[in-house]
Amino acid sequence: MFFSKNKDFKVDDRLKHIAFIMDGNGRWAKARSLPRNVGHKYGAKAFENTVKNCHEIGIKIVTVYAFSTENWSRPEKEVKAIMELLDDYIERAHEQKDIRYVFIGDKSVLSVDLREKMIKLEESTKNYDNILNIAFNYGGRAEIVSACNALISEGKIAITEDDISSHLFTSHCIDPDLIVRTANEERISNFLLWQCAYSEFYFTEVLWPDFDKKELIKAVKSFYKRKRRYGGLIKGEE
Repeated sequence: MFFSKNKDFKVDDRLKHIAFIMDGNGRWAKARSLPRNVGHKYGAKAFENTVKNCHEIGIKIVTVYAFSTENWSRPEKEVKAIMELLDDYIERAHEQKDIRYVFIGDKSVLSVDLREKMIKLEESTKNYDNILNIAFNYGGRAEIVSACNALISEGKIAITEDDISSHLFTSHCIDPDLIVRTANEERISNFLLWQCAYSEFYFTEVLWPDFDKKELIKAVKSFYKRKRRYGGLIKGEE
């Protein structure tokens, strides 16, 4: 159930998992004649606020697309700034006492120091109920390939959908109910390709650094107007 006033807004059990494609940091900075790195800094702040807002309104699982396998092609200075923002966030994340952190993606190409910090944070928060999945060096196609290769190494000959789901980076949680993408882009961009089979999508022209609680609630209210049929019919539609 949810209420009309934003301060009292709460979700019900129809919406347990929301995922974000956080787009528009660079454009936000360019519109203000600022370096792209500044856009990522403000985007990081929006990310932290959005995670907090999601948990405040009762959404238990949040997934964010922080850095894709394709983002390595960006300028070295920009990639370095993103890595520094992540490192800083991990250092402060230990202060949170109610979030389980899970980094989904290929950690193997990251620096040893950053990789160890990720693993340490995951281990120290594994018993918390609220989940934050941070997709970093993540690609949906690569994730599916990785799952299939793991099953092959286990000797599987015939592979089921459940087999693949259980070997994905997100095997610890349900698939997203809602995927939000900012900056007026309407594509998936290799994000949660398997998991989004029956997700609802919400696209907004708002640039990510400007995505606040008001925009979050607009996205959630849009979700509640949808009829999720999962390929079938809703009772009464026969």
